[in-house]
Parts: sequence; structure tokens; C-alpha cells
Amino acid sequence: MADRGGRGRQRPKQWMPTLLRIWSYLAVHKRLLAAVFFMTAVSSTLGLLGPYLLGRAIDDYFVPGDYDGLAALILVLGAVYVAQGAAGWLQSFWMIGVAQRTVAKLRADLFDALHRLPIAYFTKRQHGELMSRMTSDIENVSQTLNGSFIQLVSSLLTFAGMLGLMIWLSPIMTLITLTIVPVMFAGMRWITSRTGRLFKETQRNTGALGGFVEETLSGQRIVKSFSRERAVIDAFMEKNARLRASAYWAQVYSGFIPKLMNMLNNMSFAVVAGAGGLLTLKGIVSVGIIVTFAEYARQFTRPLNDLANQFNTFLSAVAGAERVFEVIDEQEETVDERGARPIGTVKGEIVFDNVSFAYEPGVPTIEGVSFRAGAGEMIALVGPTGAGKTTIVQLLARFYEPASGRILIDGRDIRGITRESLRKAMGFVPQDVFLFEGTIRENIRYGRLDATDEEVERAAREANAHRFIMKMPQGYDTMLRQDGGGISQGQRQLLAIARMILADPAILVLDEATSSIDTITELHIQEALYRLMAGRTSIVIAHRLNTVRRADRILVLDRGRIIEQGTHDELMALSGFYAGLVRSGQRAVLAGAE
Repeated sequence: MADRGGRGRQRPKQWMPTLLRIWSYLAVHKRLLAAVFFMTAVSSTLGLLGPYLLGRAIDDYFVPGDYDGLAALILVLGAVYVAQGAAGWLQSFWMIGVAQRTVAKLRADLFDALHRLPIAYFTKRQHGELMSRMTSDIENVSQTLNGSFIQLVSSLLTFAGMLGLMIWLSPIMTLITLTIVPVMFAGMRWITSRTGRLFKETQRNTGALGGFVEETLSGQRIVKSFSRERAVIDAFMEKNARLRASAYWAQVYSGFIPKLMNMLNNMSFAVVAGAGGLLTLKGIVSVGIIVTFAEYARQFTRPLNDLANQFNTFLSAVAGAERVFEVIDEQEETVDERGARPIGTVKGEIVFDNVSFAYEPGVPTIEGVSFRAGAGEMIALVGPTGAGKTTIVQLLARFYEPASGRILIDGRDIRGITRESLRKAMGFVPQDVFLFEGTIRENIRYGRLDATDEEVERAAREANAHRFIMKMPQGYDTMLRQDGGGISQGQRQLLAIARMILADPAILVLDEATSSIDTITELHIQEALYRLMAGRTSIVIAHRLNTVRRADRILVLDRGRIIEQGTHDELMALSGFYAGLVRSGQRAVLAGAE
């Protein structure tokens, strides 16, 4: 995979590699980041200048009684704080721009990666869990870059600058102030060693819960049909409790951080005030320096306090970024072989030459499958569930690669054809039709995006969909809900056929299911399908005996092998497996879904 916007091949397992990956995205905006860092440095410097000027005011003007000079210095001090506020606003404004562009690029890379992954990747993962990475995980990164990142930089600069000034003003007072730092770091290390693991676990549990909810909502009809509401709720409560436990302890431990810092902050102030008072009485340091150090002592722990307060957000963002980069780094669909060329004009002859395939090693799905479909022929695939019908179609489209054997189209091995052109030459009408949220016209036009309104309507007429479309409230401009909610299963199938007519593929793959559809709609669908298949090479996973009778050749599959083939009459004359299915009237077995 080429390096796009910070992609690397090594999957991040620890926070440092993940931070470096995030930095590679940020580094694209070098000039704007330089301006942000400059304003951060200005704001931090001005913040340090305030307490120093306050100490000078006490020693140089207040104690000697020079109130004119004191008034002038107060005006300077006011200007310093106003300038600090302006610099802080600019750094935040520019950083928000950098953060949003960075997150937009990261989100685009993730979406791009999802479309480059093979079908097998999605069959093994919950869609809701993947959605969690696209939404909540990237949102965690966004929040950290918008606020926490610049605060971390500012805190580090403030800490370094303050330490330098303190050493310059009074080394002995600096040593006194630093006595609290070892305790601070020990407490931080104890806490963060636990919060890092807990925040990663929380992210995993969030993704698992999101995937379960998405799956349950999609399958509500099945849940209610089998009265499994109680079981689903119990499963949700178990996952929810697991998420609650990990989130609870992550927040509990991270909640120790600000409490620890506030306690140490007060202790530091007390130590500086007490020790400074004794040194002042002995004439070692001035009152102004003690005031300056008292303020610095409070500010000295503030950068560490800010770092600590942001650490839980930081850890959550790193955990989310790791999950995003895991998807980006997944092995994408195999690139086209060297020398692969577009398919060009397609006649439609298909040959399977001794093809074998297994989804899991050692468990073959199809073995030694060989057949030929002539250009314009209709081939019906029949057989029980798990016989290998859908697998043949998936291999033809190169969603998977054969373990052995060859697949040819017009005499060309499909491995020498670019995937994009191969799939454009094929049209798929699945059993479960998917429609996008949008107008009916837009859903039909998905078959060919440059089609005119007249071509869309012509395709709908050929698919027998025009009549029901015109009865809709806004006709072709009627908005459909996600996945075609609001129209019947039969109407969705008619729209899918219209979409395919508009695409005009040379090869048609049809999962011909008409269950739960009234007789009139079924007739309309059958008529539209026969019109669609005319002149095209068609491979049909047959569900209806009427369709099987019309096939030029029927392939009967069982346990991954073609056990019979021929026309309907030829297979009936054999009185074999196929004839037994037909005579027993087991339509469900004949059309078993994969």
C-alpha cells in the first residue's frame, strides 16, 4: 500500500508509534503549525513575564515608595496580560483549523481504506464496530487535537521557561520548589500505568457494544419474530456492564490526577512560602523574589496539572487512533496483476475450468467445478444450502480468488482483467435489495451516474416500476428512507431491476428471490427479469421452478461439486438428484440460500 497522508505498514501497538503517525498528518500543515507554535511561545513567555514584573514592582517601587513608577509598571503589566490573551486566542483559532483539516484527512483515509478492503474483511466484522472507528474513535482524536494538543505544548514551554527563570532568580529557592516534583512524577506514573490499559479496554468495549446495537436494530424483525427481546436485552446489559466497568475504573484512576496535583500544588506553595519567609528574614532573598516564587510555585505545578488533566483525553485519543490505523493498515484487496488490462467489449462467454475454493483452509467450499456458459445463455444454479452457488458468483466477480483452476471470460483469464472493468461489465440483482437514502430517481441512476432523467424513466418503464413510482407522493423525486424503508420488498426489487437495466451490463448475476411477494408483483418482477436477461449471459441462483425451466442449462450442485447438468427435460429424464427435488416439490431445497 502506498503511503498516503501518513500511512505506514507497521500497525501501531504502543502510543509512541501512534503519535508519530498522527504527527505525520499534522506535519502537512507546517506553516500554520509554525504560527501556532510561535503564538504559543509568545503566550507562554508573556505568562511568565507577569509574575516577574510583579516581583520587580514590589522590590523596586512598592518598598521604596516610588508610586509613580509603580503606576507605570502596573500599566505595563496590564498590557502584558492583554497581549497574552490575544496570543492565546490566535493560537487556538489557528490550531482549530489545523486540527479539523487533519481529522478530515484521517477520516477520508479511513473511508478510502474501507473501500479498498476485500469483501472477506466485512464478512468477519460487525458493521457497527467499524462505524465506531469512523465516528467515536476519530472524534476522540479531533477533541484532543482541538484542545489538548496545544495545551500540552503550552504546558511544556511554560514549564521549561519557568524553570529557567527560577534558576536565574534564585537557585536555592528553585531547589526548594523542586522538592515536590519526584512525588508528583511517582504519583503520575502509578496512575497512568493503569489508565492506559483501561482506556484501551473502554474503546474496545465501546466498539463491541456499538456493533451489537447496530446488528440488533438491523435484525429487529427476526428478534420480534422469535420473541428474543429478553435475550437481546440481557446480552446488551452484559456488554453494557462490561463497558461501564472499564469506563468507571478508567475515570476513577484518571480522576486521581487533578486531586493529586491540587494537593501537591498547595504543598508546594506552603513549602515556598515557609522557606522563603525564613530566607527573607536572614536577608538571603528579597520580598519581591518570594512573591515571584510563590506565584511561580503555583504556576510551576499548573503545567504538570494541565498535562495530568488532559492525560485521560490523550490516552482515549491514542486508543482511538490505534483502532483507526488498524483498519488503514489492513491488507487491502489484491492489486491488479501486472499487465492486467480493461475487459473492453464483452460477448459474455464464461468458462470455469476445474475451479476449487475454500473460505477456511482445509474446508473446501467448491471442488473441481467446470462448466461453460455461451454468450447470451442463461445458466441456473440449483442445490441445497451450502452447495456453493453463491461462491461461484463471488469468484466470478473476483471478490475472492480461486485456490486452483481458472475462470475465463471470452477466452481471457479474469486475473488478466482489471477488477474495476470486470465488475462494470457485470450486473448484480441480489436477493436482499439495498437502496440508499435519497430520491427514487437517484437510486435508479446509481446504475449509471451520467444517465439523463429520460433514460432513468425509460429504464423504470422496462422494469415495470414506472406505474407504482408515479403513484408515490413526488413521483421519481420521492425520498426513500435508508435501505428503501417505506416501500415494499417487491417494489425494491423492481427498482433494483431498473437500476440494472440502466447500467446495461453484458453479464447478469441474479439471486432470483420472490418470497413474501404478492402474485401480481411477482408476475411484474418475472416479466422485468426476462426482459433484463434478454441477450445477456445470465447466471441465476434459481428460486422458482418457472425460472429453472427457462434456463439453457441447469447446474445442480451438492457439497461443492456439480453432480448434474443439462436442461430441465434432460435432468428430469435422468431421474437423479434434480428430478427428486422437483418431484418432491421441495422448492426451498431447490433454492437454498448460501
